[in-house]
Amino acid sequence: MFKHYFERIAEQIAIYPIISLVIFVVFFVGLTWWVITADKNYIAHQSQLPLDLNDESNGATNL
Repeated sequence: MFKHYFERIAEQIAIYPIISLVIFVVFFVGLTWWVITADKNYIAHQSQLPLDLNDESNGATNL
């Protein structure tokens, strides 16, 4: 009785690993493309934000 349902489920879930792989590949290809084409000044500015405690433009106060 349940064998029929389990066979149908097995056929229907075969697409999920393929969808997961496609999402994984698209995400990391997109992320790699963004890293390669990102503005170097933007990245340098973002990397210095946690260290710029004396810069008043970011609203940080010197503790």
